[in-house]
Amino acid sequence: MRLRSLLFVPGDRPDRMEKALGSGADALILDLEDSVTSDNKSQARQAVAAFLQQDHGSVQVMVRVNPLDGAGNAHDLDALTGLAPAAIVLPKAEGAGSVADLRQQMESRGISAPILPIATETPAAIFQLGSYAEKGSLLAGLTWGAEDLPAAIGAISSREEDGRYTAPYELVRSLALFAAHAAGVPAIETVYPDFRDTDGLAAYAARARRDGFTGMMAIHPAQVPVINQAFTPSAEEIERARRIVDLFEANPGTGAIALDGRMLDAPHLKQAGLILRCAEG
Repeated sequence: MRLRSLLFVPGDRPDRMEKALGSGADALILDLEDSVTSDNKSQARQAVAAFLQQDHGSVQVMVRVNPLDGAGNAHDLDALTGLAPAAIVLPKAEGAGSVADLRQQMESRGISAPILPIATETPAAIFQLGSYAEKGSLLAGLTWGAEDLPAAIGAISSREEDGRYTAPYELVRSLALFAAHAAGVPAIETVYPDFRDTDGLAAYAARARRDGFTGMMAIHPAQVPVINQAFTPSAEEIERARRIVDLFEANPGTGAIALDGRMLDAPHLKQAGLILRCAEG
C-alpha cells in the first residue's frame, strides 16, 4: 500500500468524497470523528458505507472512526459491518491494547482491514508507543497528532510563534516516528493546518521525509500535490541510488566502497534500496 498522501474527507460530504478521488491522494480518510457534528453522525455513517461499496480505482479508502471509549465507535463499526476499507484509522489510540480491542470488535462484525492508530492524542498514549511493535502485522501504519494532546493537558499551544513545535511536541513526534519503524510500518506525518501556505507545507513535508517519515496526512486537496512531490524521490536521488546499488552488486563481499569521493557501506546501500522501492511505489 503506497501512502505518500492521506487526505481527510468529512464523512457527511459524499460530494467531496467523489471529488477527492481525483485529487491525486494515495489514500482518502473518510472521517466519522471530529469533522462530523453529533447531529450528522448517522447520515455520515450511511454515506461512508455507501461510498465503500463503490469502485475507487487505485485510491485506498480508509475510515476514521470515533474513539474506543465512546458509544459512537460501536455505531461506526456497526455501519461498516461486512465491508473492507483499506484501513480503520483509530483516534486516541493508547498502544497495543487499543489495537487488540479494536481488532476484536472488527472481527465480530466481519470487518477486514488493518488499523492505522493516531498514537499520541492522550497523555497515557505517549507511554504506550513502544508497544505497537507487538501488533505490527495488524497495522497499516502509525501516525501522530499535535492538536488533541495540548488540549488534553491544558497547554496553550504545541507551536512556537514561528510555527515550530515546542519541545514537548518535538519529543512526541520523534517517539511516534521511531515507534512506527520499530513496528515495521509506514510512519505518517501529521497534518499541516494552514492549507493556504504551500511554501510552508513544502518545507514541513520535506523535513518530514528527511527525518524518516514515509507519508503525510492532508486536510485539503490543494495540499496533495505538494505532499506527493515531497515524498517522491527526485530523478537525481534515484540515479544516485541506482549507482550505489550497482556498485555494490559489481563488488560482492566488499564492505565499503568509494563513490564520488565518499566512502559508502551497508547503511548507504540500505538507504539506496529504500529510495528505489519508494520510486517504484
